[in-house]
Amino acid sequence: MERPDFNIEEVNKIIRGRRSMFVAQFKENDPVDDSIIEEMLENANWAPTHKLTQPWRFIVYTGAGLKKFADYQAELYKKRAEKNGTPFIEATYQRFKENPLKASHVIAILMNRTEGSGIPVMEEIAAVSMAVQNMYLTACAHGLACYWGTGGPTFWEEAREDFGLEGEDMLMGFFYVAKPATDNWPAGKREPIADRVGWIRE
Repeated sequence: MERPDFNIEEVNKIIRGRRSMFVAQFKENDPVDDSIIEEMLENANWAPTHKLTQPWRFIVYTGAGLKKFADYQAELYKKRAEKNGTPFIEATYQRFKENPLKASHVIAILMNRTEGSGIPVMEEIAAVSMAVQNMYLTACAHGLACYWGTGGPTFWEEAREDFGLEGEDMLMGFFYVAKPATDNWPAGKREPIADRVGWIRE
């Protein structure tokens, strides 16, 4: 294969211009075309993966599927509060029930371990994280609003069976995608990288 002719200026631009935009910044009732979501997932599939285990798995909720996911997490939150004797907060319940409906697509992010691969769990988590970064960059390149959230069922033990997780498999959160409600792009901020790097030259 001939070496690709990359445009480093554009690469730098998309990496440094990537932003998270949240539900309050979503344009509602204006769905993103499925072809863009498919492009995001295809790019996710090209993340680095040790021994080509490709541990990422995705479930895409859109259309009526958004209500199915919203109702699921809201009712599971309610059941957990009743079962565990923890406070039930109506505002939290309503947020679980309403926020997914404001998105165009919600993508569940799962890490699926390959049994007997010998690869440390950390490497598989890192591979999935890089796959999500590829989705992030692609969504932002299309000017979309998106964010990766780890709320709701992400760390609820009851959700493991519902998402078909076994052993060291993990639910790693949910990726929300929508068109932005404004043309204004969020400003970014980072501390100087020099403060976080050490060089050893001899």
